[in-house]
Amino acid sequence: MWRDALSRPDAAALTTPGAARAVDFAGERLLVWPAGVVTWPRARTLFVADLHLEKASWYASRGRPLPPYDSAETLARLGHCLAAHRPRRVVCLGDSFHDADAGSRLGDAERALLDRLVADHDWHWVLGNHDPALPAGLGGRAAQTLDLAPLVCRHAAEPGAVGELSGHYHPKVRLRARGAVRSHRCALLTPERHLILPAFGAFTGGLDVTDRAFAPLLSARSMALALGRARVVAVDLPA
Repeated sequence: MWRDALSRPDAAALTTPGAARAVDFAGERLLVWPAGVVTWPRARTLFVADLHLEKASWYASRGRPLPPYDSAETLARLGHCLAAHRPRRVVCLGDSFHDADAGSRLGDAERALLDRLVADHDWHWVLGNHDPALPAGLGGRAAQTLDLAPLVCRHAAEPGAVGELSGHYHPKVRLRARGAVRSHRCALLTPERHLILPAFGAFTGGLDVTDRAFAPLLSARSMALALGRARVVAVDLPA
């Protein structure tokens, strides 16, 4: 039933309506997809969080060599999602780059793909704690907070916000199936207040939704939206 959290979703799960989980949020209908993106059909907008481009090369520069393919994988998956959903506007919810020098380490092919994706859409970069400034020459528009009333976009959720989409925490949830417990990427929903997106990057860890860091953002109605290979499943949080 469930696959590893890092496995790719079925191709059909990118656009098949039954694969997404619809949520009513701040008076709008949003769709959470198995690939880890959220779409806002009425506004033709796609949201994605925490690409962390060039994370592996950052570790390599500090003596921890890792396969240098995370950016290529992340951008290829993002391009596939954009081709499938065909949004007019794309909002990256911060930590798109793992560090201030990540843009200079992108390979030529990866930079060309990223430039093409940005040029083909109304692209917005919400700045994060890993990327408070963007690489030189990058297209799109950058802001600390993006107001798309009735929705507001920022990198890290703020307690008490309403209609807020964010990233930062890389939420994961543990599920038991067939006698085993596995961790799956998830979106974390507190109705009308917060929708925290999963990390999209190919090389990103996660924080379990039971961690106390989430406590100020939760209510009795909060739930995790676990990403499976072909569908998204709502999971009640422990009391």
